[in-house]
Amino acid sequence: MTTDGFALFDPEIAVAHLRASDAALARVIDAAGPFGLELLRTSSLFAALAEAIVYQQLSNRAAATIFGRVCALVPRGRRGLTAERILRLSDESLRTAGLSRAKLLALRDLAQKAVVGEIPTLAEARRLTDAALVERLTAVRGIGRWTAQMLLIFRLGRPDVLPVDDYGIRKGFAVAFRQRALPTRDAVEKRALRWQPYRTVASWYLWRAAERTA
Repeated sequence: MTTDGFALFDPEIAVAHLRASDAALARVIDAAGPFGLELLRTSSLFAALAEAIVYQQLSNRAAATIFGRVCALVPRGRRGLTAERILRLSDESLRTAGLSRAKLLALRDLAQKAVVGEIPTLAEARRLTDAALVERLTAVRGIGRWTAQMLLIFRLGRPDVLPVDDYGIRKGFAVAFRQRALPTRDAVEKRALRWQPYRTVASWYLWRAAERTA
């Protein structure tokens, strides 16, 4: 997998490791086919986090409409979305774009932290460990561990992320290991020890397993 020219890991090596380390997961891989995670390109970490805040608990269509309205409030739209420009916008204009009060406050907090350097740039984020980056991002109002992990997976392409609080991961785990009930967090984490250092790839396959029961 590559992102912006940086090779992060070889999917073929990752899949081979998962096959060799877990026979049950190998069956999921056989059913799902080739690994196909697509990275979402972003011009800045701030813009990616702002989009993540807007998308929380909304359908993709509704969130895309609201985020488009927010971007339309600044010059150059999405490419011009910066912390400084968000802070110059009035609460009224942001609420008119469709932001709830909670998301407005979260976006303001993100922008304020970004302008004082508490939010890393995209280049700085690439040099941070997963744990360090999650710690920095979850200091922002409205950004929890799950949101930070989704950014690590889909924006930065980190190879060893396991979002155990994600329903799809737990559902996929139950399907893969033929369990009637959703597994506990501890059960998933324990089994996933054998998937390291490619738990992102395992997560992608667990999502595919969960989709088969939808």
